[in-house]
Amino acid sequence: MVHHVSPTPVRSAAARPVAIDDFLDSVGIEPNSRSGSGAFNIWGNAFPAAELPCGSLTRLDGVPFRFPSADGVRPDHLRCRGQRIVLPAARADWIHVLGAAERRTEDSLLLEYADGTARRQWLRLSDFWPQTGPRFGERLAFRTGTMLYPRHEQHTMSPSIWHQRVPVAVADGLRALVLPHNPAMHLFALTLVTEAE
Repeated sequence: MVHHVSPTPVRSAAARPVAIDDFLDSVGIEPNSRSGSGAFNIWGNAFPAAELPCGSLTRLDGVPFRFPSADGVRPDHLRCRGQRIVLPAARADWIHVLGAAERRTEDSLLLEYADGTARRQWLRLSDFWPQTGPRFGERLAFRTGTMLYPRHEQHTMSPSIWHQRVPVAVADGLRALVLPHNPAMHLFALTLVTEAE
């Protein structure tokens, strides 16, 4: 497992991981023994569970994320299908994301506020495919040393999960976010970050 270490971690900020367990709908991580349920893409590829911090609170670039559990049977991430996720009632300057896409992908999400207003922001995720780099300025979160196929492990392929962030133009009163209808975008974790005044 390769963690990306940032030379400029988030400092003097409050971070609140967002509970997304109720929205997990896809299996993209499997044990190397393979359960046969992995389907990060139409070819049945999956990330190897042994190389990811499954079921733990992990810190990347100074930001804590709750990485989902993964047993190769129960869903371990969500595909963006327009889900509405209620957020902790607090100020937020950034939404940090752990995710990856099938092909580099960008789409808009909707930020909903307590006063009934809504604002759109861009969510941009680079390809999970091995040996492809970031296209939208993300930081590498994880690059595994193996990619799983339905019937074998490919030790020469190293798929990626990215650490991306979405700016929150109006920090106060954020109550929910609505994800885009774009199942090529896969999310593993979300965290709200508030910068120090």
